[in-house]
Amino acid sequence: MKMRGLIWAIPLVLFLAVSAFLMTRLGEDPTNLPSARVGKPFPEFNLPSLDDERLLTVSDIKGKPALLNVWASWCPSCKEEHPTLNKLADMGIPVLGLNYKDQEQDAENYLAQRGNPYALIIADQKGNLGLDLGVYGAPETYLIDANAHIRYRFVGVLDEKVWQTQLEPCYTQLVAGGDAPSCQ
Repeated sequence: MKMRGLIWAIPLVLFLAVSAFLMTRLGEDPTNLPSARVGKPFPEFNLPSLDDERLLTVSDIKGKPALLNVWASWCPSCKEEHPTLNKLADMGIPVLGLNYKDQEQDAENYLAQRGNPYALIIADQKGNLGLDLGVYGAPETYLIDANAHIRYRFVGVLDEKVWQTQLEPCYTQLVAGGDAPSCQ
């Protein structure tokens, strides 16, 4: 009789443990993906610019706080967030682009149709810089400080709500000369 009770108890305990684990994981924010790069310098790179013939390096993204947006013409979510990026650029927020695993002509056509919010665009056709950043996919947006240290990472569509609640407070701290510790 005791053995029969154990036969039912073991699967029940396992079921409850798995259920509890799944319930706690399902409540997490899917855009909150940890990044080992937050708080560290932007990875070194030497890649072409999409909009002219020069080679860009990390020195080109230093000087003032900025958003660095990972995007591609093949990315449906990038199309959704593009009007927000245009609006931020119109407001004077420096927006830098990392064109990720894309064809040059496709990227140029995309910008010709939707407008170009980017102060400069790093062409990462092979995805090596994206790999160094730990990019999961497009779109992703990084907040970088004047010294090109990554202060915040957002995965997903950047809309006005995300800007106002997550990125703008950190950006404002950085512009004011702070180090935005609350963003880490």
